Amino acid sequence: MAIRDLIPWGREGSQAPNFYREGERDPFMTLHREMNRLFDDALRGFDTRLPSLGRALGANANWPSLEISDGETEIRVTAEIPGMEEKDVEVMLDDGMLTLRGERHAETEDNDKQFSERFYGRFERRIPLGTEVEEDKVRAAFHNGVLTVTLPKTQRAQARSRRIPIGGDKAGTGKSKH
Repeated sequence: MAIRDLIPWGREGSQAPNFYREGERDPFMTLHREMNRLFDDALRGFDTRLPSLGRALGANANWPSLEISDGETEIRVTAEIPGMEEKDVEVMLDDGMLTLRGERHAETEDNDKQFSERFYGRFERRIPLGTEVEEDKVRAAFHNGVLTVTLPKTQRAQARSRRIPIGGDKAGTGKSKH
């Protein structure tokens, strides 16, 4: 038996390959499945082929780490920015969008060991607030590499917020069994 006998579309009298699954004749589902397969194949190993782009999309895409807490009277955003100073960070609030951006320059040089290293990096994080804040009362503090931004909510935003009680109704019908 020759190898060409094992290829279904290479033998005489055979038809082109059948891309449909057994019993499935929907061309749109087949196209959808094939496009997903093509993208999966193309993007597999993406980090190894383009290391600089992979790093930009991977670990550094969400730097600095943020913690956002939405309390009853204020929103508090905490960003961990080790190795940076207050003068390297900029905080802006514009039309319900909080923007944190900064730039870090680090240079190390050791003439005895003939070693030098330079690092330059920028970051920008945009946080949509989704609620009204009192812009003139926003405060930012920077201490030991941690930036804390406190955004007091307006009275109107506080009034709109309400706690919803959780009942014993598991079926979602609105009627509880008592």
